[in-house]
Amino acid sequence: MKHVDAGALSVAYREAGPAIGQPVVLLHGFPYDIHAYDAVVPRLVQAGCRVITPWLRGFGPTVFLSADTPRSGQQAALAHDLLALMDALEIERAVLAGYDWGGRAACIVAALWPERVRGLVSAMGYNIQDIAGAAQPAAPEDEHRLWYQYYFHGERGRAGLARNRHALCRLLWQLWSPTWRFDEATYAKTAAAFDNPDFVEVVIHSYRHRYGLVPGDPAVEATERRLAVRPRIGVPTISFHGLDDGVTRPPAREREAERFTGPWAQRLLPGVGHNVPQEAPADFAGAVLALADLGGPDGIKR
Repeated sequence: MKHVDAGALSVAYREAGPAIGQPVVLLHGFPYDIHAYDAVVPRLVQAGCRVITPWLRGFGPTVFLSADTPRSGQQAALAHDLLALMDALEIERAVLAGYDWGGRAACIVAALWPERVRGLVSAMGYNIQDIAGAAQPAAPEDEHRLWYQYYFHGERGRAGLARNRHALCRLLWQLWSPTWRFDEATYAKTAAAFDNPDFVEVVIHSYRHRYGLVPGDPAVEATERRLAVRPRIGVPTISFHGLDDGVTRPPAREREAERFTGPWAQRLLPGVGHNVPQEAPADFAGAVLALADLGGPDGIKR
């Protein structure tokens, strides 16, 4: 494990592969950590990639450099964390790959700073938040999947996450990936990352900010304004959707295609839930290698 000061954070990360290899940054979501990529990284390293896998803000050994920095979990903050990490590691351009929170950070960087992105792999596809539209109700069959978000809107939810973080997050794993038979050792390896002192505050802020319930960090407000129009993504992209995902359902291909202006492909994965890289590592790694032009099996066609 390594550490580097990057923006507001001292980022903890793992690095594998040759220093001169094609840079790839793998980004985890909530409630997961870098172990989601344990079976992806060796495949990329074997192909010659330089692989960076960081813990996001509020997770694992990553810590804030200042007590005065807002413990924000908003989408713009995650994107700035990613840019700062790339700058600190002197990575000019990389393949960005992620899901959930991490996929959102990757989507934002791809949309707003495309010159930094060689290609994008995003499980959940285009997931830049529509905060202005968040007050509009969804279909009931989609609303019930988001119970945990509404739970976090109140102080009971904050207390519940603080007191029961390991049990609550384990339940989310089960609900979101109902066909994934993970064992206790696999979960425990990741759950240690939830003991970060800022975990609760970052998570609660994330799920309140996305609904416009709390203000964001003024330092990234300009970026949030740019995201309000939900910018399209022009870099080569492969979108994954697990067909057993207990949180989100895959959008219609035509609807998702509208958010991408460059080469793009949608991949639907039967028997896979929310945690795509850990449940389908070969598919995920293959997509990364395709975008890195290193012989992956997944071509991109409109």
